[in-house]
Amino acid sequence: MATMTDTSAPDPDRAADGPLTERPGRPLTVAAAQLGPIGRNEPRDAVVDRLIALVERAATRGVELIVFPELALTTFFPRWFVEGEPDLDLDWFYEREMPGPHTRRLFDAAKAHRIGFSLGYAELTPDGHRYNTQILVERDGTVVGRYRKVHLPGHREHEPWREFQHLERRYFEPGDSFPTWRAFGGVVGMAICNDRRWPETYRCLALGGAELILIGYNTPLHYAPDPTQDPLQAHHNHLVMAAGAYQNGCYVIGSAKGGNEEGVDALADSCVVAPNGRVVALATTTGDELVVSDIDLDLCAHYKATLFDFERYRRPEVYTAITAQKAAVPPPHPTQEGRS
Repeated sequence: MATMTDTSAPDPDRAADGPLTERPGRPLTVAAAQLGPIGRNEPRDAVVDRLIALVERAATRGVELIVFPELALTTFFPRWFVEGEPDLDLDWFYEREMPGPHTRRLFDAAKAHRIGFSLGYAELTPDGHRYNTQILVERDGTVVGRYRKVHLPGHREHEPWREFQHLERRYFEPGDSFPTWRAFGGVVGMAICNDRRWPETYRCLALGGAELILIGYNTPLHYAPDPTQDPLQAHHNHLVMAAGAYQNGCYVIGSAKGGNEEGVDALADSCVVAPNGRVVALATTTGDELVVSDIDLDLCAHYKATLFDFERYRRPEVYTAITAQKAAVPPPHPTQEGRS
């Protein structure tokens, strides 16, 4: 495990696109709680110890909200193919309740410090459904909401040509909505990993009033279907979150599980992005690290009430292709007669 690090950021007000006459009125201190690798056989209690250590470090910095990564309690197990339906070996990676026997300590520690958090994990419901899930917990320990990953990447069947598998479509069912909740003095939404690449994610959350979007991710640096994208992983990671933040007037917090996990190099680069699209806090390691930023939710109005005033400028009546079709439908080729 890498040495835990604190990363502080400048005040995002100084990065705003225009002068502010006074400090906005809804300050909040947030942190992306990046994790280093988690081994396949690492005990759940040992992982929870690492999460609690980040909570305790956050308490010394006045943090009020921590964002943990996707599948923060285990290794990224979809990299392995198992014959048949998920069996008892894989069931070990799923949580049947939240908080549960191992995670209750995390809830108690966070509540004791009056720190809220979001936490990604593999969920196994009482009726047998499996989801890639993230929960939102307020400072008093109350579970505010639950989000289930909508955009499941990868594949379902064994593809032995890959260096490692990406079987989220085999081990999880997709979620079906982008809910938002009133929490932490504002409106909060969540997304998970591949969701951050899709502009619809941010727009749906912003249409639900989101001012703060919390994203956990596990992103391999190697993309088997097109390795030419490998050197661009960090660029694409910040590109999509910055665009989503700016085009929707939201803060975005992205929290990674980085480093070399079970032989697979994963992206770190956890960050906090302001509504102006600028990264105002950024991880400096690939291990357990606390990336802290003081934000002000009132800064969102600089964009929600001007350039991106949805009520005034959106034209949903002409966006029908977005929900009416999945694949691109190009115009027909011109006929020979049409060319003359």
